[in-house]
Amino acid sequence: KGEYADMVRKYFMKLVTPHDHKFAALHGAVWSGGSFVYVPKGVHLSIPLQSYFRLNAKGAGQFEHTLIIVDEGASLHFIEGCSAPKYNVANLHAGCVELYVKKGAKLRYSTIENWSKNMYNLNTKRALVEEGGTIEWISGSFGSHVGCLYPMSILKGDNSRMEFTGVTFAGAGQNLDTGAKVVHVGKNTSSYMNTRSISKSGGISTFRSSVVVEKGAKGAKSAVSCQSLMLDSESRSDTIPAMDIRTKDAAIGHEAKIGAISNEAVFYLMSRGMSEEDARAMIVSGFADNVSKELPVEYAVEMNNLIRLEMKGSIG
Repeated sequence: KGEYADMVRKYFMKLVTPHDHKFAALHGAVWSGGSFVYVPKGVHLSIPLQSYFRLNAKGAGQFEHTLIIVDEGASLHFIEGCSAPKYNVANLHAGCVELYVKKGAKLRYSTIENWSKNMYNLNTKRALVEEGGTIEWISGSFGSHVGCLYPMSILKGDNSRMEFTGVTFAGAGQNLDTGAKVVHVGKNTSSYMNTRSISKSGGISTFRSSVVVEKGAKGAKSAVSCQSLMLDSESRSDTIPAMDIRTKDAAIGHEAKIGAISNEAVFYLMSRGMSEEDARAMIVSGFADNVSKELPVEYAVEMNNLIRLEMKGSIG
């Protein structure tokens, strides 16, 4: 019931169907709560909309659903935050996000996830972008014991584009498998992925990128950049690119870098009065500025605080 009931029925679980994988099927069966946003044609929201999800029960699951439709020529910045207290039993988060970006519209979807270390975070996110539309993903992944996050964008319309900017921090006991997928369908589409991954204390960080260019997607352009920072020899960082190009008229690029914190940089900051721990935390925060600079200032401050907390005790 309600003014937008027919719209919800039209779009709900059409991008992500229960047949996609077992966690989508579980979500479709037991989903509860979430967010629905519709931005009418030509409406531009100057202030971001925000939502926050928190799991407060131990041994439980959270299955919220986010459905956003940005109509023709409209624009929206939507920010989503997630967290949970620490319990001594495992919890499951299997939410779902469906984003529809209509002709000439723009949607920026930002999420900062700070789950506790007992969480299995298996979220499914997908966007459908029509002619001249733009989807921008801003992602900060902190916390959770195991995380699998691969936002997918379908560039259906001509001249549509996607940008994905993300940072992942894997600490002790964490295995975070993140990345993004884009499917170029329309002509003259473009996509760009810019990610940073940080691993410490034996944490495992994996970045997977998937670029698919369909046969009729002439003039498609895609670039993928992944930089990894390992803070000790026990940690692990992997980059796994995949490209499926079905047309000759496409320009595709991929680059990956991996490294450690420069001792010279740490020495320089310590010579200016900083402790070694603070110096390393500042360097890591700077490494992750691809995400923080895209967030409103209060979220950028919070993200940098999360990095400092993750870095505490990393010396000795």
